[in-house]
Amino acid sequence: MTANHNIDAGRWVAAILALALLIFAAPASAELHIDITRGVVEPIPIAVTNFYGAGGTEAQMGQNIAKVVSADLERSGLFKPIDPAAFIQNPAALQALPRFADWRLLHTQGLVTGAVTREGDGRLRVEFRLWDVVVEQQLAGLTLFASPETWRRIAHKVADAVYKRITGEEGYFDTRIVYIAETGAATARIKRLAIMDQDGENHQFLTNDRTLVLTPRFSPTNQEITYLSYYGGKPRVFLFNIESGRQEVVGDFPGMTFAPRFSPDGNTVIMSFSTGSNSNIHALNLRTRGVTQITNGPSIDTSPSYSPDGKRIVFESDRGGTQQLYIMNADGSGLQRISFGQGRYGGPVWSPRGDLIAFTRLSGGKFAIGVIRPDGTGERTLVESHHAEGPTWAPNGRVLMFFRETASADGKGRVARLYSVNLSGGNERRVPTPVDGSDPAWSPLIP
Repeated sequence: MTANHNIDAGRWVAAILALALLIFAAPASAELHIDITRGVVEPIPIAVTNFYGAGGTEAQMGQNIAKVVSADLERSGLFKPIDPAAFIQNPAALQALPRFADWRLLHTQGLVTGAVTREGDGRLRVEFRLWDVVVEQQLAGLTLFASPETWRRIAHKVADAVYKRITGEEGYFDTRIVYIAETGAATARIKRLAIMDQDGENHQFLTNDRTLVLTPRFSPTNQEITYLSYYGGKPRVFLFNIESGRQEVVGDFPGMTFAPRFSPDGNTVIMSFSTGSNSNIHALNLRTRGVTQITNGPSIDTSPSYSPDGKRIVFESDRGGTQQLYIMNADGSGLQRISFGQGRYGGPVWSPRGDLIAFTRLSGGKFAIGVIRPDGTGERTLVESHHAEGPTWAPNGRVLMFFRETASADGKGRVARLYSVNLSGGNERRVPTPVDGSDPAWSPLIP
């Protein structure tokens, strides 16, 4: 099995040479805040100005960074960027205090300013400031030193800082998505691993088109992905190291292995083993390669997902006669069913916050993406359509990504697209991919 090894590890891991966060607390009277726990909120008008640069290269870089910051914030649905054509002050003038009265004329509540300079060693120094225009106060500041080729990551980090200061929640913009890239006719579908930034940029294929791959999942602690591959005609679970491009099978077990997912500490892969007509859940220790069987019965138990503390597991099972969601302790004890609605439940995945579990439900020929509390209460639907499944959480637990299949324009096949939606079921957005995409998995924040 071969892979495309053209992965710029330096861009992902060794890009940022030094990082200094200078967060300035705002006074208690500051008004610029979004309570995202209230569900649907009115987007805050925010102006993201071009970052000042003294030279042509620095000025262009400052413009590029501002565009990415603005796009990140707008895509969250919580911010409404103001058209730059309306700006009164230019980037050079903004290196002094903003003229707040001018920005209030544009109904601006938040203002982002910044500057880009090149250090003697070739690194970029990027500074930004977030201002509350209403109370005329600086809310936050950030200084980053990084190599020029990582300017997009710098922009994502700035957007994360703005998001956190105004919402009180961690951002999710400096992240990646791994997904199944689909091409070819419906009867001969080619499925490859692909990876990209959360905004669709820096797209790369990780595997070739000769082997079917499914269900990629990120490690929460390492630059690794676990996935199912039909390499050699036999379904087995593999690990893929993003930095090196190295792939390895996690174990050559009898029968079929599928639905792999990492434990919160990244040391274990939990998965299903199929024996005859049933399947049970097993945990593989990646250090010792020891395997522990967790469920044991005549039913189909699959799609396990750990709670953030690693103490519990949610999974789907037909042990009650229909496909439903169950929770148990990590050793298999304390089993309880948590879903009781109409239809079949599957694909559960625990939120990074631990408060909710996302799932797919099929009922009456319609698919739905929903969430439910671990105790089985508070079930609600976020998305309902002909075919929507495969939810995955942003690392802050406030946004979900999933895929939807629809009929192709000629009616002879189907197309698969990635979408994101927030926890209120609003702000649904298509996530751009160069080819059809399914089964996304959201990374933790990039280290």
